[in-house]
Amino acid sequence: MHSAADDILLLLKTLGPTQTLGVASRLGVSRQAARQHLQKLAGEGLIEHATQRAGVGRPRRSWSLSPKGQSRFPDTHAQMTVELIEAARAEFGEAGLERLVARRERATAEAYGRALAGVDALEARLARLAAVRAGEGYMAEWRRLDDGAYLLVENHCPICAAATACQGFCRSELALFQALLAPAKVERCEHILAGARRCAYRVAP
Repeated sequence: MHSAADDILLLLKTLGPTQTLGVASRLGVSRQAARQHLQKLAGEGLIEHATQRAGVGRPRRSWSLSPKGQSRFPDTHAQMTVELIEAARAEFGEAGLERLVARRERATAEAYGRALAGVDALEARLARLAAVRAGEGYMAEWRRLDDGAYLLVENHCPICAAATACQGFCRSELALFQALLAPAKVERCEHILAGARRCAYRVAP
């Protein structure tokens, strides 16, 4: 059973910086109750705030996850994965490591291809892909934009340490999405490894 603290951490993970009133609204509690939960989490070092001044009145606090709070959403087997990547690089060289990444990409493409089999419409394929990625721990979701394009968002990267150690994982991910959603145009517009809080892809029919 989720506690209010868990709900707030998940909320900030998926929405990014959020003001106290926004947290209260999402949780269905009073602003005072939300403030008490937020202050408790801040005291535990799980969240932090920035002060924003918008027009007349008191400055408003915008809350976000701290590095300690981010660690509540773990990078799966991070240390072991990085060690294996470094061992493969030392044993087989950069070219050998790239071949291993390519092999993983082919296996993933086959698995995703089976998951999307029989689904032809772009929106339906995007929804299925997001569901598969969510099941793998990427906290993926999608939505339609006002201009008719779509946004595929991954709020968490369960292989972030591996992707940091070997950029090929990110290159193969983008190539995979482009292949699965073709002929739509897929571009990465936010990237965790570039300092963004999430990875996001714009999908244009």
